Amino acid sequence: MGSLIIPSLIYEDAPRMIDWLCDTFGFTRRAVFEDGKGGIAHAELTLGDGMIMLGSPKDNDFNQLQSTPKTLRGVTQSPYLVVDDAQAVFDKVALAGGMIVGELRRDTESGDSFFCYDPEGYLWCIGTYNPWQEGVQQPTAA
Repeated sequence: MGSLIIPSLIYEDAPRMIDWLCDTFGFTRRAVFEDGKGGIAHAELTLGDGMIMLGSPKDNDFNQLQSTPKTLRGVTQSPYLVVDDAQAVFDKVALAGGMIVGELRRDTESGDSFFCYDPEGYLWCIGTYNPWQEGVQQPTAA
């Protein structure tokens, strides 16, 4: 098997965010391990061929190196989700309490897209542009 990249996120209320990510973005629970204290020791959520891992804050070496957006008071990365219908996800985010940044951008060359913050402050970009598809025009610089 070749290399893979799987973002790993820390959520203050990981059980709630697993529900939110599944209900709003369409992730599927692959594995969820509770920590026995009301939190999540480790979770794997899939979306198509992609995956994220997440969990509740823990007092261990790895978690000492990560911060939540609330603790950091900002974000340093933005996961990109490839979807078939950006408008449908845009509508779900608006109904589910995500903070949409700007409007849905419609682009016939590189697809539709928008940015939003999830309820715990992670920035997500959702769009129909799929860089793995052959013959797809790359987005122009913003």
